[in-house]
Amino acid sequence: MKETVDRLLLVGRIVGLHGVTGEVKLESFTEPRLQIFRYQPWLLKQGAVEREIRGGRGRAQGKGIVAKLPDVDDRDAAAGWVGAEVWISRSLLPKAKAGEYYWADLEGLEVVTTEGVSLGRISHLLATGANDVMVVRDAGRERLLPFVTGDCVKAVDLDSGRVTVDWDPEF
Repeated sequence: MKETVDRLLLVGRIVGLHGVTGEVKLESFTEPRLQIFRYQPWLLKQGAVEREIRGGRGRAQGKGIVAKLPDVDDRDAAAGWVGAEVWISRSLLPKAKAGEYYWADLEGLEVVTTEGVSLGRISHLLATGANDVMVVRDAGRERLLPFVTGDCVKAVDLDSGRVTVDWDPEF
């Protein structure tokens, strides 16, 4: 299985300012979106600048999230963090339930057909209205495969780093 203890995962981004007391607008990539506050400490990265913070808190505000960062008490201090990415250690996430997978754990896995033909590796996944989609790339092409367990996805083996699919390699 891919090492998960020390891997960092991108879980959000500071996208703007809110008010004059140092609050920021936060885009969360977690589901549900406020779950981002349960995974701390955060590593804020902006260019070459990195800062670990603990105790960030926030609330839903309309369609977005407003966050208060520790030791950021005015608008000018908060402005310095606009554009920063929010990273966490993979080890902070709870264990996935049986048959469920974190996208971050699937990215990079080899995808092979039930006949053993390699289709490439999972570059990333996309959420669609119907189901999630794996973006599978090899040296020559990119394929979009539905992540539908049972129909397309026959097996996921995190230990061996492989996803087995029922898919025509010519498609």
